[in-house]
This record gives sequence, C-alpha cells and structure tokens, in this order.
Amino acid sequence: MSFLLRKKTVLLGIVFVLLCAAFLIACGPSKQAKNAKRYKFTGRVVSIDKQNKSIIVDGDDIPGFMSAMTMPYQVKNSSDLDKVATGDSIAAEIVGQDNDYWLENIQVTKHPTTPPAKPSASLHIPESGEQVPDFELVNQNGKRISLNQYRGKTLILTFFYTRCPFPDFCPRVTHQFAEINRDLQADAALKSKTHLLSISFDPKNDSPRALRNYAATYTKGESSQIFNYWEFAVTPEKELSKVANYFALTCTEENGAITHSLSTAVIGPDGRIFKWYHGNDWTSSELVKDAADALHVAS
Repeated sequence: MSFLLRKKTVLLGIVFVLLCAAFLIACGPSKQAKNAKRYKFTGRVVSIDKQNKSIIVDGDDIPGFMSAMTMPYQVKNSSDLDKVATGDSIAAEIVGQDNDYWLENIQVTKHPTTPPAKPSASLHIPESGEQVPDFELVNQNGKRISLNQYRGKTLILTFFYTRCPFPDFCPRVTHQFAEINRDLQADAALKSKTHLLSISFDPKNDSPRALRNYAATYTKGESSQIFNYWEFAVTPEKELSKVANYFALTCTEENGAITHSLSTAVIGPDGRIFKWYHGNDWTSSELVKDAADALHVAS
C-alpha cells in the first residue's frame, strides 16, 4: 500500500512539474521573430496609450536607420507600459520585421526632474475633431484633386506605394480597402455619402499610369467608373513632408525600397478627423462602421 502511495505521489509530482513547465513556457517571452532586425533605441516618453498598447516617444537619432523623431510605437508586451510614465527617459529595442516595427525590452533610465523638453522633431498625431488641411494630390487620371472637394461625405483614406513588397503592409491595406469598397457598393445609401482614397507617398515612381495599373489588381471585374468612388492618388514631391507629418506617416527610402509606417483615417463630412489608425490593426468592417458613425454624428 505504501509503495502504491509513493508511486502515486511521484506521478503527481511529475505532472505538477510538467504543468509548471508548460505554464512558464506559455507565460514566458515569445521566441524572437525570424529575420527580425533590432536597433538600440533611446528617447523620452511623450504619451502612453495602454488600451491600444502603444507609446509615443521623442526618439534620439539611430545612425544608419532613423533620424531623431517623435512618433508612435506599438509595444508587444503590455507589461512594459506599466513601468513607464510620461517624461521618463527610456532605453529599448526597436524590432523590425517585414516592414513592421515595435518596441521591446523597455527600461526607464531616468525620471524627469523638470517638465519634458519640447521634442526636437515632432510628428503630428491626428486627433478626433481636428480640421484636416486641404492637401492637394494628383489622381490616377493625372487630375489635381484636394481633400476639401470631399466635404459633405465621409472620406476614408490610407497610404501606400505601388512597389511595396511586404504582404502585411500596402497589399494588405489595399485588400482591406477593396473589401470596404464591396461592402459600401452593396449599401446604396452609405455609398452615396462616402468616398475612398488611397494615397501614394512615392511621387518618383507612382505616375497616374502606375496608379491605374495598381488599382486594376484590386478592382478586377469592375469598370473604370470605380474611380468615381475609390480614387488612387499620389502626393506631389513638394507636399509630401507636410502630408506625411500631418497623418503621422514615416517613410524613408533605402536601397530602392521605402521603409514606412501605416496610417489610415476616417474624415467626417465636416472635414475633421473622426478616427485615425496607426498600423494595420483594424478591419474593413470597423472602417465601414466608422464611416456610418461619422455620418450619423454629422446629421
């Protein structure tokens, strides 16, 4: 009897150890992403958004990668945000993979003794209710357009460039806009009060013809009338920095490719920001709902 008891105790002990090991593996840090690039990063915390697991940092220069810039970053480990506060100086790692990027291993190096200094190179973050400037663009037909011409409708816009090779970036966003287009085409009332606009930040290469060819990939089977509802446009070279800064878009050309962030906005009929999304953490159904909500608020 004692032998059976000892055997049962040993078996229970083994099960307990295995369960503990499984728990530690599940709760421990995930494996490093394959082919990910890591850069040492320092800066000062401007603001924290725990709900969306993001942080805006006035970052220092990273030679060979990025100039000093204030911009938002996603944070994979939400517990990293529990130990930082606005004004803190931090050290961390920027992890980049497939043109996505985020912060890991955040450590506070200094708490502020005086109010934080104004960022040296501030990237504007669109906020709900802000009036959007009347930026001028050139569309797929070579026609000059401006954002003010969509007043009275909800404008859903995003950014891309036609040569983007990263599946989770421009191609994914454009596929999602194609879904939005199909959803809105099926709702005549909503379609008449909305407009889609995909904006390229590559004026050197994205000519009207390149924009039309790119659009054809995502609008198969639809007539050219699609451009009356979903336009593809490019930002002129002289306007690029203003447009990019307003919509918190970062883009740096390197070896023929453009390293960039993602930015998507819903602009109400009054020309004001209704909602802004950093990254690709949104769905087509969410943007359709945002468009409907923006119209409801304006009515």
